[in-house]
Amino acid sequence: MKSLTRLFIVASLFSASVTIQGSPRVNYLLHCSGCHLPDGRGSPPAVPSLINDSGKLAAIPAGRDYLARVPGASQAPISDLELSEVLNYILLNFNGDVLAKDFTPITEKEVAKSRQNILADPLKYREKLWQQYR
Repeated sequence: MKSLTRLFIVASLFSASVTIQGSPRVNYLLHCSGCHLPDGRGSPPAVPSLINDSGKLAAIPAGRDYLARVPGASQAPISDLELSEVLNYILLNFNGDVLAKDFTPITEKEVAKSRQNILADPLKYREKLWQQYR
């Protein structure tokens, strides 16, 4: 009986840890918040804020691409699906007020394509995107 109880407890803990690891919020905290902080405010200009600006960038195709190409995002040790979920978490939670009314979530396919082209100078590229946005 004791071994069955132990087996149940181990299985429950394993199941809970798998669920937690797949959470976009947890992945954000693990892979993004070290630089961008838990609330997304970053440390501009070196580490841009993810609040509102990301939502504005998501309104243009090159901006959506940029979000997945930033070195910290593109090189995060998570799958394309998990990265798309993290990006959508950022957009919906830190940018909800500025997202376009016709916003569609970033897809796994978009992330897979974008991740192939890592940015050498993300801050310089970001400035070019702001010129397109304005």
